[in-house]
Amino acid sequence: MTAQTTNPISLNCLVVDDEPLAAKLISTYIERTPFLTLKAEVHTAEEALAILNAGGVDLVFLDIHIPRLSGMELARLVPENVNIVFTTAYSDHAVEGFRVNALDYLLKPVSYEEFLEAATRALKRVAPRPEPAQAEARKGFLLVKSEYRLVRIPFADIEYLEGLKDYVKIYLASDPKPILSLMSMKAVADELPEPSFMRVHRSFIVNLDKVRVIERNSIILGGRCIPVSDSYRPRFMEALAGK
Repeated sequence: MTAQTTNPISLNCLVVDDEPLAAKLISTYIERTPFLTLKAEVHTAEEALAILNAGGVDLVFLDIHIPRLSGMELARLVPENVNIVFTTAYSDHAVEGFRVNALDYLLKPVSYEEFLEAATRALKRVAPRPEPAQAEARKGFLLVKSEYRLVRIPFADIEYLEGLKDYVKIYLASDPKPILSLMSMKAVADELPEPSFMRVHRSFIVNLDKVRVIERNSIILGGRCIPVSDSYRPRFMEALAGK
């Protein structure tokens, strides 16, 4: 927590929700978070678009069910440099939310812990990435949502990760059952420390510390053959040689 509160970067936030109490709750969370600044709280898509088009917004907390133009439709008009966190009482739009490149999807009532996790992800996207050794020493674990729970996974326990459309499967050394999380491969890759973790295929990221056997164009890991794409192979072999 100390590292977050001392970060000099501040994100300007916009809250869009037609329910005044729900909007006020998110605004209150923003005001109590040191690295966030509340730019505006609005209740319609038209008001939101006017502020977004004027610039200066880094992060928008967006309700899906707003009148006239839905939050999902509005998300497609949000500038690319603005991160989106959906806030809604319904879970049936989660997959669609990630398809419009939303950073997170929070179910109401939103707790401050869930809010802070999403805000911290947004901060990491815009903050200068720390040196890998510093990141690993500071954190040492991956925090993901799985089946409406937050799961804390030590980096050292991860063998490899597999991307499946809108989900990521995380395979562990300590558990034969993988952890399934609704997130993109890019989002999870941003959370993993380099050079320990490396993408070897568009659908696979491996923990290099766990690699013991390579057979032709595959890694034998956890009893499974993980393909290594030609485009990733040179960098993978170079990194492996340096281990």
